[in-house]
Amino acid sequence: MASQLFSVKIMENMGISNDSEKIQQALSRGVENVIDGQHLKSRMENKEKLRIKLGIDPTGPKIHIGRATQLLKLKEFQDLGHQIVFIIGDFTAQIGDASDKKAMRRALTKEEVRKNMKDYLSQVGKILDIRKVEVHKNSEWLSKLSAKDLMSLSMSFTAQQMIQRRNFKERWEEGIPIGLHELHYPLFQGYDSVAIKADVEIGGFDQLFNLKIGREMQKMSDQQPQDIMALKMLSGTDGRKMSTSWGNVINITDKAEDMFGKLMSMKDELILNYFELCTRIPQKELEEIKASLEEKKINPKDLKERLAEEIVGIYHGKKMAKDAKQEFERVFKEKKNPNVIPEERVSEKEINILDLLVKTKLTLSKTEAKRLVLQKAVEIDGKVKSDWKETVSPEKGMVLKAGKRRFVKIS
Repeated sequence: MASQLFSVKIMENMGISNDSEKIQQALSRGVENVIDGQHLKSRMENKEKLRIKLGIDPTGPKIHIGRATQLLKLKEFQDLGHQIVFIIGDFTAQIGDASDKKAMRRALTKEEVRKNMKDYLSQVGKILDIRKVEVHKNSEWLSKLSAKDLMSLSMSFTAQQMIQRRNFKERWEEGIPIGLHELHYPLFQGYDSVAIKADVEIGGFDQLFNLKIGREMQKMSDQQPQDIMALKMLSGTDGRKMSTSWGNVINITDKAEDMFGKLMSMKDELILNYFELCTRIPQKELEEIKASLEEKKINPKDLKERLAEEIVGIYHGKKMAKDAKQEFERVFKEKKNPNVIPEERVSEKEINILDLLVKTKLTLSKTEAKRLVLQKAVEIDGKVKSDWKETVSPEKGMVLKAGKRRFVKIS
């Protein structure tokens, strides 16, 4: 219900009332580069119904808000009446996009890809009206390519073109292996555009090379080359690239209170970037926020609370966003335990504190548990623990805390 309300209200919330303003917003907000901008603007102003393509490889089961910035951009086009074409890269996920990688990715199996993509459409439906979206898996056409077809595609490009892209060039100079399969990835992504006859392809700025290949492949196929919209990149909460392996991601399926807490822990310098890319507050307000930050007229913490409430509201609704804010204040300002704490059964009468943290699922490993204890980030019934060799006698109702947001009650 919350996602449907968001879908209906997105343009109204941005303070946009007419098509001209909507077009300008779609072409500019959060956008790093457009090829060909004038051509795309003209087609939009002439009310052509365009096929807007976005492909996502299911390399993991959850879509994070960095990816969701592209879905928000698609929503702007959808609200203008254009046809959204969403491609799940079940074939390309088995190769792995090397656009931002400093080493070869581990190849995924078909079964891993199948599991990862299981809930993708329900996640995409949090932002887009999925009933109006044309959905494809790129195995529909890529799995049917013959060796002759692949050779034909490859003959129009050179090894130099592929290796001279920034990350390949760095790996080449550093002697880091580059797989031949990685060189084919841009061709497959480009062929997706041919297969669905894309008018526009949207992607992150790190995807620009692949997006341009799509234009070239359409020319080879006697199609009008797609226009390209490369979006600004959203950093992870710690300022590095958003990456699941670094733990700095916010997934759109995160619980409301977890999402709120993660946003409150982000670096202050990311506030404006998150407001621009992850919310749809009016442009005028964005400028006011920017000015207040530059002039130091507002506490960044207050802005982060506003930001967190906005973002949580998109994926969980306003009421749950308000509840998440109250819960955050209860735990971090008033230093109280959360209203709802997950419970775990512990049968041992005595247990080492590291084993206890792992057993109650507060940590994934004893190594992580030891690190947290040494950092004095572990509490039992409000008392800080610093001895990783300590033996604990678990009791019913005992509350364990690890880090800032992880709680468990012994049942």
